Amino acid sequence: MNSPKIPSLGYALLGLLQKPSSGYDLRKVFSSTSMKTYSDSPGAIYPALNRLEKQGLIRGAIEEGSGMRRRQVFRLTPKGLSELKKWITRPVTREDLVWGQQEVMLRFAFSETVLGSAASIVLLQSLETVLRSYIEALHEEFEVLKPVVPTSGRLAFEFGMRGTQTLLQWTQYAIATYEK
Repeated sequence: MNSPKIPSLGYALLGLLQKPSSGYDLRKVFSSTSMKTYSDSPGAIYPALNRLEKQGLIRGAIEEGSGMRRRQVFRLTPKGLSELKKWITRPVTREDLVWGQQEVMLRFAFSETVLGSAASIVLLQSLETVLRSYIEALHEEFEVLKPVVPTSGRLAFEFGMRGTQTLLQWTQYAIATYEK
């Protein structure tokens, strides 16, 4: 039986829960860091935490806070850590490049703390391989499209190619940084 698909927000929460945190703590991370792209709304965070808990990936426990305050603190379970490791080490695909570059970077951001720098390098090498192949395919497609698309279409396509080329250059830089 396959476990239910976990959305990017769920994986972001799993990664952040390497350190036990309350829902409020997690919302603060989303609202005050570059993870703003994920909603910091209680209407997104708490249902996502509830789904992860129902899947057995995290466990919440009520703890006494300052004064009379009590809060629920969530922790990663061994099953949650295992799921996080599987997600991080999954090979990068072309679909990831087209639809999920942000998720690939999220996987990379958590890779070192979850699995060590060797796993970060493997993920980067997987990304590099897919990028090289994708750039080659984009150049082939561009040669076919160039004579038939208007200037705006050509320039838009070139924008995408340059962005992908820049990601490849960054990936090579990141690999070289780890290898130093």
